[in-house]
Amino acid sequence: MKGIDVSQYQGNIDFNKVKAAGFKFVIIRAGYGSYASQKDPYFEQNYSRAKAAGLKVGAYWYSYATTTYAAITEAQACMQVIKGKQFEFPIYFDLEEQSQFAKGRAFCDALVVNFCSELEKNGYFTGLYMSRSPLTTHISSSVKNDYALWVAEYSSRCKYGGSYGMWQYSGSGRVNGIYGDVDMDWSYIDYSGIIKSKGFNNFPKSGTTTPSTPTKTVDELAKEVLARTVGQRIRAQAKAH
Repeated sequence: MKGIDVSQYQGNIDFNKVKAAGFKFVIIRAGYGSYASQKDPYFEQNYSRAKAAGLKVGAYWYSYATTTYAAITEAQACMQVIKGKQFEFPIYFDLEEQSQFAKGRAFCDALVVNFCSELEKNGYFTGLYMSRSPLTTHISSSVKNDYALWVAEYSSRCKYGGSYGMWQYSGSGRVNGIYGDVDMDWSYIDYSGIIKSKGFNNFPKSGTTTPSTPTKTVDELAKEVLARTVGQRIRAQAKAH
């Protein structure tokens, strides 16, 4: 399944032309950093227009976290921005800063786990976006195996040796409906079936008509823990490629 990922740098996008060109999904930058005010200025427009065009939609949040706790505040900011919206693809944690990599694998692992766990406990299906080299060096196998992976490598093939669900293969693609360069992606999984059937990303769970909301009773919290465990198994199966 071919797709693109976009942010404010693509400006006004004609998603109907993107869809007509054969693209099936778009991953939209929701924002960056620790505050909801850092929402991508084109996020709302990109989301509504992509949905109206019939594209499947995911989102990503760019991290600048300098402490492991800051990844939690970034997750909370992300959730404020995407609240109430439905996403057929995962919500990705975008880890790219060299200053983060310089703090070592344990630090990077903690950033990923803190961000993704915060979203998961609120019903989101999460993933990790990284370039192949730092993903191999700075993220442990146990963390990589827990989340849907979106690997960036600008080449004729992805040389990452592990399992992954999406590959960003170019940063200079040209697509009808977009002025200038755009990132190009292949997805080897149709995440929408998994996400919708299990009620992630603000979709109603099977047999319900409205999205479920977190509860505080002991029984319901126990069910939530079970659901998260099931979700982890589903993600592990879904991302295999």
